[in-house]
Amino acid sequence: MLRQYTLQIIFSLQLILRPQRTIRQSCSELSEVCYIPVPQDGIPDNLAAHCEAFAQFFTDKVALICSGFDTILTAISKDVARAPACPILMDSFQLVQPEDVDKVLGEVRATTCILDPCPSWLVREARGGLAEWVKVVANASLREGIFPASLELAVIKPLLKKPSLDPTQLDNYWPISNLPFLGKVVEHVVAAQLQVDTDFLDPAQSGFRPGHGTEAALVTLVDDLRRELDRGSVSLLVLLDLSAAFDTVNHGILLGRHARMGLRGTFLQWLRSFLEGCSQMVSLGDTCLAPQPLTCGVLQGSVLSPMLFNIYMKPLGEIIRSFGVRCHLYADDVQLCHSFPPVTKEALQVLNRRLAVVSDWMRANKLKLNPDKMEVLLVSRKAKQGIGLQPVLAGVALPLKTQVRSLGVMLDSSLSLEPQVSVVARGAFAQLRLVRQLRPFLKKSDLAIVVHALVTSLLDYCNALYLRLPLKMAQKLQLVQRAAARLITGAVSKLLFKRLMNYCFNSGF
Repeated sequence: MLRQYTLQIIFSLQLILRPQRTIRQSCSELSEVCYIPVPQDGIPDNLAAHCEAFAQFFTDKVALICSGFDTILTAISKDVARAPACPILMDSFQLVQPEDVDKVLGEVRATTCILDPCPSWLVREARGGLAEWVKVVANASLREGIFPASLELAVIKPLLKKPSLDPTQLDNYWPISNLPFLGKVVEHVVAAQLQVDTDFLDPAQSGFRPGHGTEAALVTLVDDLRRELDRGSVSLLVLLDLSAAFDTVNHGILLGRHARMGLRGTFLQWLRSFLEGCSQMVSLGDTCLAPQPLTCGVLQGSVLSPMLFNIYMKPLGEIIRSFGVRCHLYADDVQLCHSFPPVTKEALQVLNRRLAVVSDWMRANKLKLNPDKMEVLLVSRKAKQGIGLQPVLAGVALPLKTQVRSLGVMLDSSLSLEPQVSVVARGAFAQLRLVRQLRPFLKKSDLAIVVHALVTSLLDYCNALYLRLPLKMAQKLQLVQRAAARLITGAVSKLLFKRLMNYCFNSGF
């Protein structure tokens, strides 16, 4: 079986690394090609039964969470219910021109849905002749305030969250939506007009925002924590965990958010049509179930959903900052940073009260916090300063840890980043071992692209955090670079390469 997958990868690499492909396109496809599927032991062989199991699980999960909201809190909080008079910022759309459509078609990712009549890459290649037709469809939707019903059906492709997870457990999968390409084009047009006014988003929100990303969020977070360390303060970083946040967004509350921001008329009508007309069906292989309507949530995989979710979460940042607590947001990843002098005795009680207020806001907005999966990082000069500092939420004591994973980066109590460097180096050398097996089948230029996609990308992720690292830790990353360069150029023999790898693993990488 391993030989079969190896031959499949080699054949696919020859297609991906052809001359007309850009490095970015090649890198984005390598992760899909080099993924070896996990055997589906214990999963029914009948795809129809498998689809039914996934559909029932996803539906029951959201229904269970929503039923808990109805029993815990039936009234909507004041910040949700009131809609004070405000200037109308946007009550209609600007119609697009063929050149605008041509630009959008060139920017939208060419992901083909089984509902598309033809491959999306073909539409992009022929966009010069199709721009006028797509413009007519998009402008009709924007003018009438109706999202086409034929484009509101999403195909759910269950995606395993991590390759190491048990594939027989349904809760280890994400319900990723695959939507028709033309619908994404219309969404992209609406998103471009909505992004003109950045006041729609919280200033601490870095997720799915132009000019921002995980690196900007983490640099800001680490800088805040280090400033508090320099002042001699102790900080508690609380990483909140939300259960199925995108799937439980209340449509009425979301529409109210937009109305309060001054979005009315045709725009609000279009958004209501976009939200309330959605349906989804689970697909595995060639088997699909009947579509099921969605009464809440925003589809994961659509162009607009991340922006709508960020708007939905905007009041949370305002509430947290009103307590004097800093917050850092990346879509549904919410992190609270509470700093205080080491001698303060009331700090824990103050944090617990603020967490309770955040929990109340979540319930009022139909979002569920999961205290069992929340973590707290103690950041201080001395470990003994954290004795007795264990926050409590909803009767659950949140574990106080010496290191946590924040947006894919390991943070430790002293902010030394030593665990992060070790994890990156270990993962990079593991990838180099795998890439080395492909070396006889690839040209040097193609091998370099593979190394950059699978190894250099690990070093580049949030590398701004590595500024002014101690020489001992920086050398670990330099060893990875040197090993990658020698693998590409062939400047090291097989025996020396193996010895280098064994040395790095035995040295605690």
